[in-house]
Amino acid sequence: MLASHKQLVHSAFQKVSSHVQRQQDEWYLNTLMIEGHNVPFKYKRKQPYQSLKGARMNLTYYPTTESVAGMEIEVMKVVRLKRS
Repeated sequence: MLASHKQLVHSAFQKVSSHVQRQQDEWYLNTLMIEGHNVPFKYKRKQPYQSLKGARMNLTYYPTTESVAGMEIEVMKVVRLKRS
């Protein structure tokens, strides 16, 4: 997957410092903060998930930007998430 999609980044054994879930329509939006990074990692799920705070995770993601209150903010869009 990484070879065919050059913009994807894989990080292994990353520690989650914060995990927040909120519901938007039928989706649950999840935001992770990873130790050593000052950028949020975001993904969606159909069902609520247990808290990942303190867990070690393997992440596959790509950088993107979101507009919040007229400001462009860099975020990481997670495409694969797995406990280490």
